[in-house]
Amino acid sequence: MSSFKQITAFVNVATRGSLSAAARQEGVTPAIIGRRLDALEARLGVRLMVRTTRKLTLTFEGQAFLEDCQKVLNDLANAEAAVSLGSVRASGQLRISAPSGFGRRHVAPLVGDFMLANPEVRVNLNLSDRLVDLVNENIDCAIRIGELTDSSLVSVRLGEMRRMVVASPAYLVAHGVPREPADLAGHNCLSLGQQRGWLFRNPVSGEVETLKVNGAFECNDGAVLHEWALAGRGLAWRSLWEVGQDLKEGRLTSVLDAWQAPPLGIYAVFPQRRHLPLRVRLFIDLLKETYGRPSYWELR
Repeated sequence: MSSFKQITAFVNVATRGSLSAAARQEGVTPAIIGRRLDALEARLGVRLMVRTTRKLTLTFEGQAFLEDCQKVLNDLANAEAAVSLGSVRASGQLRISAPSGFGRRHVAPLVGDFMLANPEVRVNLNLSDRLVDLVNENIDCAIRIGELTDSSLVSVRLGEMRRMVVASPAYLVAHGVPREPADLAGHNCLSLGQQRGWLFRNPVSGEVETLKVNGAFECNDGAVLHEWALAGRGLAWRSLWEVGQDLKEGRLTSVLDAWQAPPLGIYAVFPQRRHLPLRVRLFIDLLKETYGRPSYWELR
């Protein structure tokens, strides 16, 4: 039995949740998928998943093996697609998901550029701050910022994003400039409602700590906090993608720069597939090339 078929069966079962779903994907019977899994576990000498009549659960070894297998299959799909780049043009529908604010500023404009370069591709862009289910909602690619929690998805790091404490020059003149995070206790901090706190890294020890801030105003919409900071109503902890242009043009000033927390990753995530469609791969390449340029963020 082919080792490749065994690995493909394992990945399909793990990501789709059942033998029958994996069998439909590969065009075989569930019994064949089951035999491939048995053969794989026997060859490796380790249990990869616990199978009952109701559900499948990955073991610790199975979870680690799944991540490695996904990377191998994705690299193989990219290598196969690269061979045919000269003769194949991107086409079909591309379904993308991205966070609302970030997507409006930094995904939608690139979608327009992508469609001009690939006129045979139709795009559906879904902007939402909820965590979409890529498989069940038929999403080809989602843009996510920060820690990734779903290990069943393949991810590509596109760039990184810093967060910083900002305020208007007028606010800092009136209330003073904080020199260390403890000074925030004497300031009006504009807080995101569901936020656990602001992150800082000690410039001496390198330790990262979370500081719960206080202020007269909380809002669950970051765009509102951005506007309040511009209006001089307090300090806000915002991402560079949102305030970069304001910093460049002097409408906002960053403070506590020496205490900035480590940057967050910007990722493209997508379901594991044997062949990643060319339209998806080209779009991811565009995002990676764009977000990887530090000058891009300074102008936005």
